[in-house]
Amino acid sequence: MRMFKVLCVAMATALPLSPLMAETAASGKLVVTGEGRVAAVPDMALITLGAVAEDAEAGLAMRQMSERIAAIHQRLEDAGIAPRDIQTGQLSLVPRRAQPKANGGQGEIEAFIAASDVTIRLRDLGTLGQLLDMAVADGANTLRGLRFDLQEPGPVEDEALRAAVADARRKAELLAEAAGIGLGPILSIEENGMGSARPMRATMASAMREGMPVAAGELDVEAVVTITWALAQ
Repeated sequence: MRMFKVLCVAMATALPLSPLMAETAASGKLVVTGEGRVAAVPDMALITLGAVAEDAEAGLAMRQMSERIAAIHQRLEDAGIAPRDIQTGQLSLVPRRAQPKANGGQGEIEAFIAASDVTIRLRDLGTLGQLLDMAVADGANTLRGLRFDLQEPGPVEDEALRAAVADARRKAELLAEAAGIGLGPILSIEENGMGSARPMRATMASAMREGMPVAAGELDVEAVVTITWALAQ
């Protein structure tokens, strides 16, 4: 029996430590990642919509598209949207060609497609559905994106960071207790970035429905931190 115990001790001593155990034992540190998530009701929307026009003449296509964009801008101003919350985006003019010829050459140009878009920062979500309806009536025929956000994200991000730090501490205390060791002072804290829920997407076909209902729901603001503790001697 004594020989068996000695053999077991010798085998256990000879077993290699895992990389994490070896690093922890050698450095006397414990590294833990904490995550925090806070739900918040959005109070702002970012909308990107635009106008596309097609004509056999490039100039006419550009003119038609420009008229639609100008009407959209005017409608937004009439609705009380501040100029700082309206931004014109990409502008393009591309040819639409016929099917390629049998010999591999390019098909003839049949028409030109002119397009541009406008991004609006809407601070009154109660008018979102009405605004989309009006924009469509004024010539908007593309809706590239609809994203809900916060006008003042700072307080919510701070709360998510606090939750991430608390989560890291909870994990560290649990690990230390399970391992029978004590935690020393914090050696470093690293913020690994902030995140939020993915933007809501919509299509122009759905926006063209009368009185389009839009629900903002909630945003999940997330924070991740990595904290390094010294192990108590």
